Amino acid sequence: MTNEEKYLSIFKESFDVDEATARTLKYQDIPAWDSVGHMSLIAALEDAFDIMMDTDDIIDFSSFEKGKEILAKNYDIEF
Repeated sequence: MTNEEKYLSIFKESFDVDEATARTLKYQDIPAWDSVGHMSLIAALEDAFDIMMDTDDIIDFSSFEKGKEILAKNYDIEF
C-alpha cells in the first residue's frame, strides 16, 4: 500500500466517506470532522505513519490536501 492509499484509507475510515468525498474534505465540512473526529484522525495518521505530530501541525491540518502538505513537508512522507 502506498502512502497515498494509506492516507486516503484513513480519511475514508475515520469519516465513513467515499474516495471522492475524502479528497475534497475540509475541517467541519461534515459532522464527523468535528474536534473529536479531528483528534481521532490525527491519532490514526500518527499510528499509520509512525510519527508524532506537533501541536501547530495538528491545528493547521484543515483539509485533506493541507494534511498531505504538512505530512510531506514536516515528516518526510512522500505522496
